[in-house]
Amino acid sequence: MSSRVAVPKRKFGWTGVGVPIIGQGTWQINQGSHKDKMQAIKALQLGLDLGLAHIDTAEMYGNGQAEEIVAEAIAGRRDEVFLVSKVLPSNASYEGTLKACKRSLKRLKTDWLDLYLLHWPSSYPIRETMRAMEKLVDDGLIRFFGVSNFDVADLQEAEQALSKHRIVCNQVLYSLDQRGIERQLLPYCTEQQIAIVGYSPFGHGNFPSSNSQQGKVLADIGKRHGNRTPRQVALNYLVRHPNVFSIPKASNPQHTRENAESAIGWSLSEQDIAVIDRTFPIGDDISLQMI
Repeated sequence: MSSRVAVPKRKFGWTGVGVPIIGQGTWQINQGSHKDKMQAIKALQLGLDLGLAHIDTAEMYGNGQAEEIVAEAIAGRRDEVFLVSKVLPSNASYEGTLKACKRSLKRLKTDWLDLYLLHWPSSYPIRETMRAMEKLVDDGLIRFFGVSNFDVADLQEAEQALSKHRIVCNQVLYSLDQRGIERQLLPYCTEQQIAIVGYSPFGHGNFPSSNSQQGKVLADIGKRHGNRTPRQVALNYLVRHPNVFSIPKASNPQHTRENAESAIGWSLSEQDIAVIDRTFPIGDDISLQMI
């Protein structure tokens, strides 16, 4: 695949801003040895070359180390990136949110974030956090703000706490075996023009094995589409909805390229989607993983 053929974009919630439907997550990105760190940086840079310009991180990831790795990866290329970070709920008071954002900006070596999220519901009153988010927008430190791991009730409470700006996204767990958001959350967010960003699209070490029935279903579909891998089939399926984006982690360039090719130049048929629907039925509502 030519690096000039980029991952397609779609409008991000109500903003009208085009954001790649597949991005790059950094939860548990390699932070150990120097070699691991350099491989992670190369993977992120290759992702940018391939159009995976939506990069997601958080102050929680490696206690800020992930943000520092992202800073190295995007050095000299900041304008190419839709850059996202998150405030920990334990820091999500009004003043705490403002300070946390400024610390993240310093680690990321940038003057602004495209998107800033509350990582999961906090013990601080949501009106404090939302007031801080609006202040950050007004001060030009962030373009947009949103939430993560919020169910419909949490989301409605956050919306009601706002005075002049709007929530643009909700980042939640979304994988083949965790489709609960499709029951209530996805329809609500679509109606409200709030983008859904799905994390951990391959689960946590529980992606169907090649010799399992589910794995064979994905492999068979992949073969019909030019020998796509089961993970590419899964990722293509997860971004089928026009309001959904996905941010798989890739710590090495090979996986980055595989992720990018999940969305370039092909799509699942209605029959494929029906087969996957039957093989991976919708379970319970939103599952809070807090990553």
